[in-house]
Amino acid sequence: MDYLNNSKVNKVKRPIRVLQFGEGNFLRAFADFMIDVANEKGYFDGDIIMVKPTRSMRNVDSLKRQDCRYTVMLRGVINGEESIETRVITSVADIIHPHKEYQKYSKVAALDTLRFIISNTTEAGITYDETDQLDLEPPKSYPGKLAKFLYERYQYFHGDKEKGLIILPVELIDDNGTQLKRFILKLADLWGLEPKFIQWLNEACVFCNTLVDRIVTGFPEEEAEGIWRKLGYKDDLLVAGEPFGLWVIESDKPIEDEFPIHKAGMPVIFTKDQTPYRLRKVRILNGAHSSFALASFLSGNDDVLESMQDDLVRNFIHKTVYDEIIPNLDLPREDMLSFAAAVKDRFENPFNKHLLLSISLNAVSKWKVRVLPSILAYIERKGMLPTNLTFSLAALMQFYTGQELRDDVLIAYRGETEYYISDDKPVLEFFYRYSNEMPEQLVPRFLAREDFWGQNLNHIFGFTDKVIGYLKGIRSKGMRNAMKDLQANE
Repeated sequence: MDYLNNSKVNKVKRPIRVLQFGEGNFLRAFADFMIDVANEKGYFDGDIIMVKPTRSMRNVDSLKRQDCRYTVMLRGVINGEESIETRVITSVADIIHPHKEYQKYSKVAALDTLRFIISNTTEAGITYDETDQLDLEPPKSYPGKLAKFLYERYQYFHGDKEKGLIILPVELIDDNGTQLKRFILKLADLWGLEPKFIQWLNEACVFCNTLVDRIVTGFPEEEAEGIWRKLGYKDDLLVAGEPFGLWVIESDKPIEDEFPIHKAGMPVIFTKDQTPYRLRKVRILNGAHSSFALASFLSGNDDVLESMQDDLVRNFIHKTVYDEIIPNLDLPREDMLSFAAAVKDRFENPFNKHLLLSISLNAVSKWKVRVLPSILAYIERKGMLPTNLTFSLAALMQFYTGQELRDDVLIAYRGETEYYISDDKPVLEFFYRYSNEMPEQLVPRFLAREDFWGQNLNHIFGFTDKVIGYLKGIRSKGMRNAMKDLQANE
């Protein structure tokens, strides 16, 4: 069976309009997919050059062998119906490895048609490295690479403000565009670049904050051979994900006429304030995950789909989202209900095995950001504690009841089977030292850790006693029976 390449597709040659730092699964199944659809429907007319942001050769040889062609499969449930969409992506024109092809990479800065920068260099990619240097080919960090690239473009076009770029980072950090620009300006200062370049950056370039949402599971290893037979070709870059997608782009300047992929039906929202969309995602989707995942795992489930097929956990999720989270958000109710319905479909996706132990990573800091604000909002509006969200902290404490520290993880057990708990070192050390204390001692000690919570949670009226009671029930009856008691007492 032959590999997918240009001989198997009708590739339309388009001008290079996008430089993309990153060639991983997410961008290929998200931004590149959307641009491909917009090209096909006549709304964009632009190709992408990928840039490998690290020294690794991962994906580079496969992309070159396949002429940058690959297949995206979006599989899931939409309005209760199973959906599978397969598309061969033709929007990528080339991939450049700047550590091996620096001159080729540098020449892209002089492309008259270039207008957009997209990046996904992971959360660790947008960092300031004071040891980075302008004369490196390329600089070490992503902000360093981009700063030098923009400076070379500024020089080539003699500061022409019509040749500025629109930067769309999708790294999962708050205010990603603002942060990236801040580090580029710091590097420009460190490198002693002229004030007119800083002026060009501020006036000619647009740094957008973005919010992205799509679960991309990557290469379907166990199914690949069967999928290849159906497709009629081999594809080492085959990438699977869910149908749901959302790209919120925040910009002070209007850019939707230049990047009109929303007109092709793609789930892109342009706004001057992404806060409501971030709040909706963090509180409803992420908040649901953090409130049920650990209780569900200790009830015997391994992934989100199993949790949705478990009536006990499913009822817990439903009440948490619709009774304890949504009523306390100052967002349009119909919008929240529509989003919650999409979350339910995503949780029931039979193709997406989202492991509960994956959700458990850094659960304490996640609980602080995703769940605690909903508890405080519920108390403010109703003058009482939300049952399930409060219970979720007791479930977290039981999940973190560890027996030993080994290789920077805490070891705990579900029945006879050990599982690993990954979190910040102070959190792991706390539970290793104290988790076998009686709830009456453990809970107040945990809630008092302002370094974990940013406040002393014992000051929330009635909260400490409730968590103590729930933890005692979990320890004496087991998680499933404790959850049954919770629902029986509603």
